[in-house]
Amino acid sequence: MRRNLAARIGVWSTHHRKTAVLGWLLFVVLATGIGGATGMVEMTNAENGAGESARAEQILLDSGLDKPAGELVMVSAAAGDWKPAAEALATAVRETGEAQNIAPPVPSKDGKDALITFEMKGDAATSSDRVQPVLDAVAAVGEQHQDVEIHQFGEASAGKWLGDLLSEDFRKAEFTAVPLALGILVVAFGAIVAALLPVGLALTACMAAFGLLSIASHQLHLFQTTYSVMFLMGFAVGVDYCLFYLRRERDERAAGRDAETALRIAAATSGRAVLVSGLTVMVAMGGMFLSGLLLFKGFALATIIVVFIAMLGSVTVLPALLSWLGDRVDAGRIPLLNRRARHGHAGSGRITGRLLGPVLARPRTFAVAAVVLLLALAAPALGMKTESLGLEKQFGSDAQLSIAYNRITDSFPGGPAPALVVVTAPDITTPGVTKALGDFDDVTVHRDKNVAEIEIPLPKGKADLTELREKTLPAAFDGTGARTHVTGETAGSVDFNDQLRRGIVPVFAFITAVTFLLMLFCFRSYVIAVTSIVLNLLSVAASYGVMTAVFQHGWGASLIGSEGVGAIEAWMPLFVLVVLFGLSMDYHVFVVSRIREARGGALDNRSAIETGLRRTAGAVTGAAAIMVAVFAVFGTLSMQDMQQMGVGLAVAVLLDATVVRMVLLPSVMLLLGERNWRTPRGLSRLPSLEHEDPAEPVRDTVRV
Repeated sequence: MRRNLAARIGVWSTHHRKTAVLGWLLFVVLATGIGGATGMVEMTNAENGAGESARAEQILLDSGLDKPAGELVMVSAAAGDWKPAAEALATAVRETGEAQNIAPPVPSKDGKDALITFEMKGDAATSSDRVQPVLDAVAAVGEQHQDVEIHQFGEASAGKWLGDLLSEDFRKAEFTAVPLALGILVVAFGAIVAALLPVGLALTACMAAFGLLSIASHQLHLFQTTYSVMFLMGFAVGVDYCLFYLRRERDERAAGRDAETALRIAAATSGRAVLVSGLTVMVAMGGMFLSGLLLFKGFALATIIVVFIAMLGSVTVLPALLSWLGDRVDAGRIPLLNRRARHGHAGSGRITGRLLGPVLARPRTFAVAAVVLLLALAAPALGMKTESLGLEKQFGSDAQLSIAYNRITDSFPGGPAPALVVVTAPDITTPGVTKALGDFDDVTVHRDKNVAEIEIPLPKGKADLTELREKTLPAAFDGTGARTHVTGETAGSVDFNDQLRRGIVPVFAFITAVTFLLMLFCFRSYVIAVTSIVLNLLSVAASYGVMTAVFQHGWGASLIGSEGVGAIEAWMPLFVLVVLFGLSMDYHVFVVSRIREARGGALDNRSAIETGLRRTAGAVTGAAAIMVAVFAVFGTLSMQDMQQMGVGLAVAVLLDATVVRMVLLPSVMLLLGERNWRTPRGLSRLPSLEHEDPAEPVRDTVRV
């Protein structure tokens, strides 16, 4: 009998166990070792930006004028007697040998504060590695002069603080998410070995992906949080794919199949669902390449690599290990949990059947109620605001970095984040350009490069930036032949948001079209394809609403140790959209495949829906619990964007596995009736991706 691709891979793996397992281990070791040796290359400010601000950064980089890392230290004294501490501070910083261009203290308007500026020696990109002596010197002066307050903020000090925090957060995520997933799997399977298999495969997949991504970063430079995103995605989907496969194999064994037949059925059914789901996730992630931003290209590459490796391990190494272990997969039994796991499928089926009874009895009512609930959760998203969150917002108002930023900004408006105007001309010394430059205060002219830099404070933020770009600079340089480009924190955020708004349309069009085509080929039903897109959009909208309510407005943010910051991280909506479109296919393909399988066993539409949902209830519940747990861990990390991503994805997966899959999906499919399974004329010749069960057709007695 002809087998589908997943079945053929599974059969090959069981017949070549040693090759499959040793090949996997060799691949992981080589990828990890080579990747660790090459190291990761991070993107530059110019590469991470967009529009005019990115062009300005690139001009400075190409001209060899990339600015050293600047640092600001503010000394505050209630009586205004800050001079002794300021003098001691300047001396201490100078003696470290790491600082240059230390400027005299500049007093604030009320005379209570003084601002000292200086630059770190060497390359700005590595300044955070050399800033510790400066931080120690500043701290020592603070201890000697306890009658004053000292606050430091700058590229090097913030980079050092951020790097240490990211490293700590990543360790926290890894050491929390892994035990959580393992605990859930132990409860689900009742045996240590069965629980360790998915976790072990997921972790080794992440290790190999880390190595390959490091190698790839030498061609496509990465953002510093890309590894965290990769681990989040890779561990969650890796465990889920193995869970689906292992659960089906155990179900078939419990139904009386012999080991070989059980593995063959698992490969042909759950293995196929894993391949379709993984392909959908990877193709959806590929849509981020259309965003026009290197940040998203890095995210896309990272997730595609880790999902591909996790998918590959699930359909090759897992069946080989299961074939080798045999009944030993139940080693390390925990008696109470093992009995529960053995009867869990039937129990979950009965519970699901009881819950489905009212839904299938009144599908219209429950469909409307579910849609109303999801739309209500989505409502706050109508007022969503996005921006590139600065470091002062990333870590909360009580973080040392945020306090320093806010205190310096209050006393010296525009200080930490001024606009930098980059002026270029064929000859920067011509009278017209020289006269225009003379209208500004803080100007640096590089005659040999024909480039000039102007620093301009932006006390009113975006409003001042708009006036600078649209009025001040055109008026000053009109007719001079010079070109101006504005960069800086505010300009970079505005340009990044503008590019995102332009990029989201092609990305959305791509992932919806691809999802539709994949579902069409998978189930040969345009009704199933359209339904999957609509359900995904409802999940995404609800996730947007919850993120906006919690992190923009601050509703309930304190419950997770966060706070409202008035905006959502600029890259978050697009990222969540693409990720959820991909991840939702895990459950959708798995559930609808079982419904289709039951339908092929001569059950009517209603019975097939109930049978499919009962059979997948345990696996979907376990998979959703693991994903929600892993994502929720990221919701407890320090950085605001990681919190937003974790909470947004956790809420979406929770809603997707409960409200959408257990209420809305069966209601809609029952209302649509036989239209779910009709293949329109002209589509009947599409290649079928459905499995061919090597065992007898499935016929279940439906119990409500």
